[in-house]
Amino acid sequence: MFLSAGQTSDYIGARALLSSTPQAGALLADRGYDADWFRNALIELGISPCIPSKRSRTVHILHDAALYRLRHKIENMFARLKDWRRVATRYDRCPILFLSACALAAIVIYWL
Repeated sequence: MFLSAGQTSDYIGARALLSSTPQAGALLADRGYDADWFRNALIELGISPCIPSKRSRTVHILHDAALYRLRHKIENMFARLKDWRRVATRYDRCPILFLSACALAAIVIYWL
């Protein structure tokens, strides 16, 4: 888990995690991660980016639509985390305590 500032764009947070990205066949992400440098960095790591193009892109980049449909499982995981009121409303102002609450919620969700 990685905690970034609330106003930080998605791909800036992805830059911080890029060096610790595990080996994978593909990376599913939404339009917020559509940046040429991010796509190129994933390809250099041997990961196939499955990211739809932003609407403002002049030349759209194709993605695997069948694989992208599996992204709902990622969204469902975040929805289950937000079932925990403490995580959804961010009662904890300290980042360490907030990450601890997220980790605890993820562990309980995994085991149920």
